[in-house]
Amino acid sequence: MYDFAAFSQPETWVSLLTLTLMEIVLGIDNIIFISILVGRLPVALQARGRVIGLGLALVFRVLLLLSISWVVGLRTALFTLPLSTPWPVSGRDLILLGGGLFLMYKSTTEIHTRLQGEEEASASTTGRATLLRVVLQIGVIDLVFSFDSVLTAVGLVDNVLVMILAVMGAMGLMLAFSGVVADFVNKNPTIKMLALSFLIMIGLLLVMEAAHQEIEKGYLYFAMGFSLLVELLNMRLRTKAPPVQLRDPQFD
Repeated sequence: MYDFAAFSQPETWVSLLTLTLMEIVLGIDNIIFISILVGRLPVALQARGRVIGLGLALVFRVLLLLSISWVVGLRTALFTLPLSTPWPVSGRDLILLGGGLFLMYKSTTEIHTRLQGEEEASASTTGRATLLRVVLQIGVIDLVFSFDSVLTAVGLVDNVLVMILAVMGAMGLMLAFSGVVADFVNKNPTIKMLALSFLIMIGLLLVMEAAHQEIEKGYLYFAMGFSLLVELLNMRLRTKAPPVQLRDPQFD
């Protein structure tokens, strides 16, 4: 599992690059969720919140990789529901179900808050948006995304050292650009609403995976990318639109 000699082979470096890119793609939803949550913190604490959030994600992933046999064992059924067709439920199913429901709930409440116009008030109220509370919420969803990330890594390579290096590289890049992503999401209301909508879809995807309904994630990420492209074109079009001319009352 810890084959250092494998790094003398080009195939290992190709696997490392491929897995790093895959981890970045899988981490997009993670960083968006973190960006939205820390956006409710005072400006002085937002950068610290992002660093702590991504740091927790890295720690969870590395710890899970170091206990890879336990993670794989989570696929073993804990009990079976007595339905018309027996339904085995594993530890992985319970984690995905809880994480998916939490993600759907949190994204829905964020959308409701924005529609009610309560965002500015809540962001300025330290009692409702403390760093500790935000970090705890980030930690919950980090754990769920980490399981998904680790299980994907196990399916691609069998060298734990390659997995750890790929995760560290991906997290380093995401940390470097997290501020840019967070500013872009939080400064553009339509992008933020789009991101929250897709987080609901990702939560639903996790729930369906817990119910043993496998859906190709590539379809969802393609839809996310296409919707983002359309919204960027709309934003560009709005900047090109001519300013509204108000009529002078003296000519009425």
